[in-house]
Amino acid sequence: MRPRYTVNCSLLFTDLPLLERLAAAGSAGFDAVEFWWPFAEAVPGDREVDAFAAAVIDAGVTLTGLNFFAGDMPGGDRGVVSWPGRAVEFRDNIDVAVGLGGRLGTTGFNALYGNRIDGADPREQDELAVENLALASAAAARTGARVLLEPISGAERYPLRTLGDAHDVLLRTDAAGAAHVALLADLYHLSVNGDDVDKAITRHLDRIGHVQIADAPGRGEPGTGELPLITWIADLNRLGFTGHIGLEYKPATADPFGWLPPSERSSA
Repeated sequence: MRPRYTVNCSLLFTDLPLLERLAAAGSAGFDAVEFWWPFAEAVPGDREVDAFAAAVIDAGVTLTGLNFFAGDMPGGDRGVVSWPGRAVEFRDNIDVAVGLGGRLGTTGFNALYGNRIDGADPREQDELAVENLALASAAAARTGARVLLEPISGAERYPLRTLGDAHDVLLRTDAAGAAHVALLADLYHLSVNGDDVDKAITRHLDRIGHVQIADAPGRGEPGTGELPLITWIADLNRLGFTGHIGLEYKPATADPFGWLPPSERSSA
């Protein structure tokens, strides 16, 4: 079985309005897309949600992945899962995100953990995170989906840096009975953070629910940096990974998909 790809339309096709990116992905030969949270608020109006869903359906693509609301990302927020005082906001967002995903065939919901907050006890943040992840897991399970937990780079206060860090949280969600939480292995973030990607993939393969890629330095498409992304993708495929691989990179050349033959872009 060959790798299956999904296009992150929050970082690709950004020269187009958000809803037009879906059709552009289809025209480029892809039938699967993913997004960060595509709305300004945790609980957008029904009209906004319906317009987004209609655009996905009209484009003939599947929304394989969706982030939960993550706060003010341009301002430095990286999720509200562990943020004291925003639990109600996150929990209200669970219903919206999973409801939307259920309409569109979404199988993975990325729950960015959140930064450490000044004045907050890290232990209390971690306890809150487990509670919120358990609630999200139960909601995702109703549509046959999973919640994803992602180590990221570029955010000094974000506590999950390696797959091992995220796996430690996974053990706590397991103990809380949250059976539908998995790891998101973004090979760009792991590499930038100094994780041993080969060992991390092998050690945690059975808990990896989703993979994302970008080259480093630069966070461009494969071949624009120094990472052995094609080798890692082949290794994942050989080891039996059957999930989607998200193309979550910033275009660095005139043809950001030139590295991937058109015949390999469909996820079918």
